[in-house]
Amino acid sequence: MKNEIDSYGFTWPGKIESLIEAGRPTDKTLRPVLEDSVNFDSTENIYIEGDNLDAMKILLKSYMRRVKMIYIDPPYNTGNDFVFRDDFSQSEEESQRSLGFEDDSGRNYSSEIYRDNKKSNPRFHSEWCSMIYPRLKLAHMLLSDDGVIFISIDDNEQAKLRMICDEIFGENNFVAVFIWQNKKGGGNDSKYIAIEHEYIVAYAKNLSALGELYEGYSENYTQRYNEEDDEGRYYWDTFKRKAGKQYYPITCPDGTILQNDKHGNPISWLRSRERFESDVKKGDIRFIETKDGWSVQFKQRMPQGKTPRSMITDKGTTSTGSALLYKLFNKNVFPHPKPLELIASLMKFATTPDSIILDFFAGSSTTAHAVMSLNAQDSGKRKFIMIQIAEPCPEKSEARKAGYATISQIGRERIRRAGENLMCDNQQLTTNNYTLDIGFRAFRVESSNYRDIFMYPDEISQENISDMAENIKHDRSDMDLLFMCAANFGLPLSLPYHTEIVDGFTVHIYGENDIAACFSENISEEAVKFVAKLKAGHSVFRESCFDGVCSRINLEQIFDAYSDGKKMTIL
Repeated sequence: MKNEIDSYGFTWPGKIESLIEAGRPTDKTLRPVLEDSVNFDSTENIYIEGDNLDAMKILLKSYMRRVKMIYIDPPYNTGNDFVFRDDFSQSEEESQRSLGFEDDSGRNYSSEIYRDNKKSNPRFHSEWCSMIYPRLKLAHMLLSDDGVIFISIDDNEQAKLRMICDEIFGENNFVAVFIWQNKKGGGNDSKYIAIEHEYIVAYAKNLSALGELYEGYSENYTQRYNEEDDEGRYYWDTFKRKAGKQYYPITCPDGTILQNDKHGNPISWLRSRERFESDVKKGDIRFIETKDGWSVQFKQRMPQGKTPRSMITDKGTTSTGSALLYKLFNKNVFPHPKPLELIASLMKFATTPDSIILDFFAGSSTTAHAVMSLNAQDSGKRKFIMIQIAEPCPEKSEARKAGYATISQIGRERIRRAGENLMCDNQQLTTNNYTLDIGFRAFRVESSNYRDIFMYPDEISQENISDMAENIKHDRSDMDLLFMCAANFGLPLSLPYHTEIVDGFTVHIYGENDIAACFSENISEEAVKFVAKLKAGHSVFRESCFDGVCSRINLEQIFDAYSDGKKMTIL
């Protein structure tokens, strides 16, 4: 009989498929939606509507190892929420036939990209694990080496989530499980126990690179540090400690020796003798004569911050989150949003003022709101990337009555309203040195910009052969192609861009000369020369820029003559 060695692991039906799905490339693209955006030309924030699996695959080249913090609030798998259906084998036409509804803009939302996961489903837990696994694999790739991910969850899937995270991030990169008190009071109708908490599971990309985590102090606490020197703020504190273990004599300025108290017990000091003598030389020790004798004092310096606590009881509740959202919309447009204080508190100790924060289950955009709010407090330059599927709001919900067809519409509107409120409440946020970024570039995950022009030989005719020459879909704009190039070349989607009109043709310049592109038909020699002379990182044209083979050869030669060896990319 063959000897088999059992090994420890966590598996479920469909795990192999979900692992394959994480590595499978996507043929989708991100199309900019200017009408849904705020300050598109100047903002560095991103909002993406669409399936987060495709969206993160598209973002990989541009943001791999660049995201400092990820916070997600995924479906808890209570039996009343959905999981993504990660099977996109059906055609776009088939997807349209199975649409869920149509909003005011005429855009269709297919119910085929997600489905309910009822507890009666024999693969109830497996479906959830298969949904979250590939998304966390991509999240791991996007995190910076010193990055950290926070995942809200409850008892339904907390145990499975821990095991999945142990596998993807590594047990050695586990940071903590925070217990958040999400509600207070009530619960008398509970059958067994009134549950008043949820969890926030935290993992680092690389715990050794994460560094120490500190929460900021309240203003009341910092007031005691009322003196300052070259090393920072401090106050004078007594050097004597009741519970200390450092015993040695200290000689005062008049020769008095402090070694025993009035009862004859040895005096214990805060620090070692060597450290005391060093502090005396630095001027960090002083002797104060009081009516009770000499007092030895040292400079108690203000620490960088306090270590975060695993019990979170003072950062708001679900009711707090709902109240803030109601204040913004004057309606209950989203159920059970996380409180702003909770997400902001995680950012305070997990990010720096220039960090990128990702939330790929964006919901009502509490995370984006928290980014802007924290930036308003410390003049930070944090940037957010929100991803939210166009999940339909329930037919009879307050959100639908208010005109919001999808949760993504609610999320974008919250960012708009929250940004406006922050600017109204803080006039100093726009100065010569600092402007709070309250905008976002809106994108939508859609099918490829390229046409499927495959035909069998017997399908080719004189009528359609000329149409096959154009490989870009007719409804795609210059902006669609420009941002497709940015993602394909691994450039952030937040870089500035501008256009130049050359000989009547539009040239797009993205970033600091990272891309120079012209997508006009039958462009002139002058336009090609202009792009070539820019010597951009990537010079891009589309096939229809060139009128015939001879023209393309001529224009390529002109480009080569002025580009100093740079090559062009032709879509």
